[in-house]
Amino acid sequence: MPQADVIWKNGELVPWDEAKIHVLTHALHYGTGVFEGVRCYDTEIGPAIFRHHEHVDRLFRSSSLYYMPIPFTQEQIRQATLETVAANGLRSCYIRPIVFRGEGPMGLNPLDSPVDVAIACWEWGAYLGDEGKANGVRAKVSSWRRLSPAGLIPHAKATGQYLNSVLAKIEATKAGYDEAILLDDAGVVCEGSGENLFVVRDGRIVTPPQTASILDGINRRSVIEIAGDLGYEVVERDLARAELYLADEVFVTGTAAELTPIREVDDHPVGTGEPGPITREVQRVFEDALHGRDERYRRWLDPVPVSEQVS
Repeated sequence: MPQADVIWKNGELVPWDEAKIHVLTHALHYGTGVFEGVRCYDTEIGPAIFRHHEHVDRLFRSSSLYYMPIPFTQEQIRQATLETVAANGLRSCYIRPIVFRGEGPMGLNPLDSPVDVAIACWEWGAYLGDEGKANGVRAKVSSWRRLSPAGLIPHAKATGQYLNSVLAKIEATKAGYDEAILLDDAGVVCEGSGENLFVVRDGRIVTPPQTASILDGINRRSVIEIAGDLGYEVVERDLARAELYLADEVFVTGTAAELTPIREVDDHPVGTGEPGPITREVQRVFEDALHGRDERYRRWLDPVPVSEQVS
């Protein structure tokens, strides 16, 4: 992966190659960490982080759900992120804040292990590829079910929980597909391995509800608002697996994937087999919002102070 110059770690910027942890870090053994995926875009108002405040807020909420008090305020983390992007001289990048239990007593009780925080950023294109964003990707319904809320907390963006997505992604990749779609423990459609999912049927946009073990995606919220502004009805309800095959259009959203159409599910072409008109329209406005081209959504952008950037 492409490297940047520095990473913010526990209050200071350190060289990329020196941002290290101990082999007995609690999170390495037990998955006791939470994180965010955030993007900075080169916009019409300069480099700006998309929905930065919401991402920082979700990081703190996830951390609280797993009893990990972050030793910084939300504003300190926000400013640290702006500082990290600026110090690396990046105008467009992916940002990874992570909070985790560090080196401390070994065992399942993590409360005496310190809480460490790091923020890294690097140049990274669309997760499912520019070709996927343009023409759609092929997806497979995974044999692995989304983790149950009876066992873990789907609303938390926790590191250990992503083993569930890793299994689904590997299965789909080995079978020759681009992405996996997971059902929840009740057998209804949940989400992709790292994205929220939307289905278009008869002119309406349908997306699984938060009771279907989804992550409360920030780009999901953005797309719901944009679709409403465009005059589309957005319905949050349970989706049967067969509705993926009967859909006129399917697309997924996420910070890494942005908005990517699904052109095929389990070898069934979605609609005509090409991204549909509603997907295209929502995608166009969403891209405008990401890049600051639509004034209606500029409130979602947090500008990176250019004066702090390294030339």
